[in-house]
Amino acid sequence: MLATAQELVYNLKDLMPTRYQKNNLEAMLGLFLEAQGHPLPEYSKSKSASALSRFLNINAWSTRGMIRIIRSQILEVVLRTLFESGRGRRPFLQVIVDLTTLVRAAPSLAKEKCGKFKKFEDLISVYNGKRGLHIVVLYLVVGRWRIPWSFRVWRGKGTPSPAQLGLKLIKRLPKLLTKRFKVMILADTGFGSAEFIHGIRKLKHHAIIGVAVSRTLDDGRSLRHLHKQGQQVSLVGLNFPVTISWYYLKRDNGRLEKRIIISTLTLKS
Repeated sequence: MLATAQELVYNLKDLMPTRYQKNNLEAMLGLFLEAQGHPLPEYSKSKSASALSRFLNINAWSTRGMIRIIRSQILEVVLRTLFESGRGRRPFLQVIVDLTTLVRAAPSLAKEKCGKFKKFEDLISVYNGKRGLHIVVLYLVVGRWRIPWSFRVWRGKGTPSPAQLGLKLIKRLPKLLTKRFKVMILADTGFGSAEFIHGIRKLKHHAIIGVAVSRTLDDGRSLRHLHKQGQQVSLVGLNFPVTISWYYLKRDNGRLEKRIIISTLTLKS
């Protein structure tokens, strides 16, 4: 992994058009690689925050070129790691779909010179009580690593839903991966719509997805009435059976909250 990381850094530096920008990139990478929880420009010891801000927002360098190089390196790591760990049968590739909200601070809490980002005004919206920039992110899971692969911004009411955006991201997974691996989609309750689940099924992928406890069975009961994990059930809106299970999540108030998950692949309890 270390050799791969070094190769990636050298390739990214080669994309920088000037020595000054190469130095800024080194400073930014250094902040992340220190892994001390302080990746913001103001914590850099070698470059000023204003210099790094210009590098990120003003200086011209190829964003697309960087994305191509990083994705190429990711594919190499994924193929090597998963094939080494999964000999014989075609191994599974876990893919996480998640909605992340970048919360926008209230004006009274915003620090001076933080910027208003006027070009983002049309992208700021409210979702599930949170106001900010809502991003659907797709991750590839490789061993202990969860690697961001692609994303889409949810643009508010009247536009494709987060579940629809997530399905689009899954459809754009490289054939190099989908042909060599069985794909297992992992998602929370926000992606538990029948449209999303049928879309996964149509792509011939498998999925483990969170659903609401109020979800209705074909016989009229709801999922909260079930007491046996691992059984096959038929949900309203789905034309195929799924395996049901659950776990308990401890909330901040100390109470345990029951969370239901379904699997399109038959699993043991």
